[in-house]
Amino acid sequence: MNTWTSAVFSPTGGCSKIATAIAGARMTARVDLCAPVTPVEVNAETPLLAVMPVYGGRLPAVAVQRLKALQGNGSPAIAVVVYGNRAYEDALLELRNTLTVAGFRVIAAAAFIAEHSIVRSIAPGRPDAADLAQAVDFGNAVAAKLASGQADTVCVPGNEEYRPLPQMPVTPMVTDACGGCGMCAIKCPVEAIPAGNPRSTDASRCILCMRCMAICPRKARLLPPPAQAAFAERLNAVASEPKKPEIYL
Repeated sequence: MNTWTSAVFSPTGGCSKIATAIAGARMTARVDLCAPVTPVEVNAETPLLAVMPVYGGRLPAVAVQRLKALQGNGSPAIAVVVYGNRAYEDALLELRNTLTVAGFRVIAAAAFIAEHSIVRSIAPGRPDAADLAQAVDFGNAVAAKLASGQADTVCVPGNEEYRPLPQMPVTPMVTDACGGCGMCAIKCPVEAIPAGNPRSTDASRCILCMRCMAICPRKARLLPPPAQAAFAERLNAVASEPKKPEIYL
């Protein structure tokens, strides 16, 4: 149980930071859910750390679909969601249930906070040092639970009838600063940006994960200013009070 596998969907890096802090040196293999996943059976003796972001109170559908490619065979799992300081609503329950259906035993769960990927003034700089320290403590507590032989699963909050998946009202726009390097197309988790035309975005595919904006070397992608202002107004009203991580062991 001293070697863990992680499965992480981290378009802008927040989930990756949390996963690294929780697993530490125990992480010996990593499945990148931002790319297609080949079906595989996870060793029953290897814990799986699954970390996903929260979009509108739910998990990204593409990340859930890729996670289902991993089959647990009764192996223990740790379910972790990372949200932008508003609320994680049904996402942690959705992750626990997805892992359970895939054959994992969810023996621990947590919800951590990261800087909001759309409105960066919400939870700026998070996960901060205190968040990461708590993530390290959580990982150590999970390791101790595994070492003790405890196999009890955990209950987490949420509604079994999940809230509807949010509809993306806008897609990033491209400015004249774009050099056409195509990095955004290569790295888009849902292939919403055509490789032959990286200045465009397929609105039917885009999940507003903000990866294209985060990785653009010229900062040539951004949300249309009216949409950015609307997001900021709404989120500042409901997500300005700093939240604390929540742990379930």
